[in-house]
Amino acid sequence: MVKAHAARGWVANLVVVHAEVDRVLRFAADGETAAMASYLAGLIRRLAAAGAEVAVIAAITPHMCVAELETVSPIPLVDIVQEIVRDVHRQGLTRVALFGTRFTIATSLFGRLSNLDVVLLQAEEIEAIHQAYVEVVNTGAGEQQYQRLRALAHTLCEREGVEAIILAGTDLALLFNEANTDFPHIDCTRLHLNAIMDRLLRMPAERHRSLAPTGIE
Repeated sequence: MVKAHAARGWVANLVVVHAEVDRVLRFAADGETAAMASYLAGLIRRLAAAGAEVAVIAAITPHMCVAELETVSPIPLVDIVQEIVRDVHRQGLTRVALFGTRFTIATSLFGRLSNLDVVLLQAEEIEAIHQAYVEVVNTGAGEQQYQRLRALAHTLCEREGVEAIILAGTDLALLFNEANTDFPHIDCTRLHLNAIMDRLLRMPAERHRSLAPTGIE
């Protein structure tokens, strides 16, 4: 975010609050999207009080409650799932697979990819992706996690005819980049960043240099 601002000659002005990750994951595991939205809305209200004008949830799993959250958030949100859908259609893709938490994969990204053929992974594959992702979140990027997910991506492309792997987990950006990703993919972290910057470009010109969206990590 800071680099993206600097590339435009702007200075990033961020207000950040850190959400309790384990609490959000418990809500996700229990399917309690209303409770998750209520919790996140409380954090966003604090940020709005600090002057934030746009909210960003800098993680993908919490977007499972975005429908409820948008109705109670005091400021507008940048919805990463909406950006994923737009990019998939822009590329003309029809058959994809998801990498991310088990909640993201098992729900086919919260049921919002209904016009796509989303490959249903085997239970052990979902668990392997989830565990690798959690390991990255807890300990940082590692060669073992990279090789495990890379091998699975190639397997899915060959076995299932997948046109692209949607890297639907923010921390996957720690594993995969343009230089080491040798399978067709959609980088959701990059999509989100671009959407945030596009949103800022649509704001009054005099505020471009100092305003950036709120981050919820």
